[in-house]
Amino acid sequence: MTSEITLFVNPTAGRGRGAHAAQPAASALRASGFSVRTVIGEDSSDALRRARDAVDAGTRALIAVGGDGMASLALQAVAETSTPLGVIAVGTGNDFARALGLPVRDPAAAGAVVADALGAGRTRDIDLGRVGKTWFGTVLASGFDSRVNDRGNRMRWPTGRFKYDLAMVAELAAFRPIPYRITLDDDQVHQVEATLVAVGNGSSYGGGMKICARADMSDGLFDVTVVGDCSRTTLLKVFPRVYKGTHLDHPKVTVFRAAKVELAASGVTGYADGEQLGGLPLKAECVPGAVRVLGPRGSQEP
Repeated sequence: MTSEITLFVNPTAGRGRGAHAAQPAASALRASGFSVRTVIGEDSSDALRRARDAVDAGTRALIAVGGDGMASLALQAVAETSTPLGVIAVGTGNDFARALGLPVRDPAAAGAVVADALGAGRTRDIDLGRVGKTWFGTVLASGFDSRVNDRGNRMRWPTGRFKYDLAMVAELAAFRPIPYRITLDDDQVHQVEATLVAVGNGSSYGGGMKICARADMSDGLFDVTVVGDCSRTTLLKVFPRVYKGTHLDHPKVTVFRAAKVELAASGVTGYADGEQLGGLPLKAECVPGAVRVLGPRGSQEP
């Protein structure tokens, strides 16, 4: 392993914040005595290839600079390796960084945290979810929320978060509860009519929506949040509570815990860490201690 740190940068994250964030993050690392190399791919496939090359070459750490999409791409390179992952969160959602207690949209502070953790050898092994060969750190979403994503991705106007607000209104008008078959740990089968099903390794998605508010990234289990067959009126009342996690107490919401989850439903797409996985059925497995992360003081496991 070399003393060189690899910055893995998405220049377009957060409407260009990724490109601007690389410099203060690199400065914080260099000020602590680390050599820094920056990797920027031509596209996601090229970026991942370059990140894997850096890991294979023995980089001391891979530091993702961007949003949840960049953190997710970095996970594909470091999962089940000894290379620690740092996150400089400057995207729109930043849910993975929040789950780790890292600074958000403050690249100098985040760089200082990473540098301090590297200098102290302070790492923490956390669980990841895996669907096929794809790893995820936060939440696998399906149902109403994934249909909003589908619709938003098809819209060319407007841009930014407002596009997804409009997509949510349109999807709400057309929404009907979805028949799901949920299989937990290969043997517990639940046939339900649900508004959405979220499989959480982490607690939140969508920039702080605590859909799986009690999820623990080090217990070897997913929290599976099932929002039942809500009417539009009930959904509109329950949905705002997701930002505090109090929706879990609503009678239409059920939470299961399992190491393996298979979701089957017709015409539903799955998204993990905000990235499209494909249509259901999908099977997710929680892999204990799959990645080593660099975090703030107090985050090291005993």
